[in-house]
Amino acid sequence: MMWAITLALALSPGYEVVGDSIPEPLAGAVGDPARGREIVTSRQTGLCLLCHSGPFPEERFPGDLAPSLAGVGARLSEGRIRLRIVDPGSLDPDTIMPSYYRADGLDRVAEAWRGRPILSAGQIEDVVAFLATLKD
Repeated sequence: MMWAITLALALSPGYEVVGDSIPEPLAGAVGDPARGREIVTSRQTGLCLLCHSGPFPEERFPGDLAPSLAGVGARLSEGRIRLRIVDPGSLDPDTIMPSYYRADGLDRVAEAWRGRPILSAGQIEDVVAFLATLKD
């Protein structure tokens, strides 16, 4: 079991927070908006639609616990979107949104996810690339 924790830490390289954003892509990854849309709308991978709604008319029963994703690309830079996905608790300690990339120092994490990120750096960048396209 120790190797899993070591592997997870290797998969979660550091990032630099500047103000309220992570301006540089994680691990130098370049995101793909089409793959990002798949992650955002997936009820198995990203689970974003449990809490968020957005411009996804084909998706039934979106959540209403969090802000709509419609227009997020017009409201936030890619760096600001990235920080909100990587570590939303750094902006709002009371948020119910999980940290999709940060894996250390978290206390309300299911045993299966302790010490490992929910999404890889590449997946985070895919989601950022997609959300940045949502301008309306």
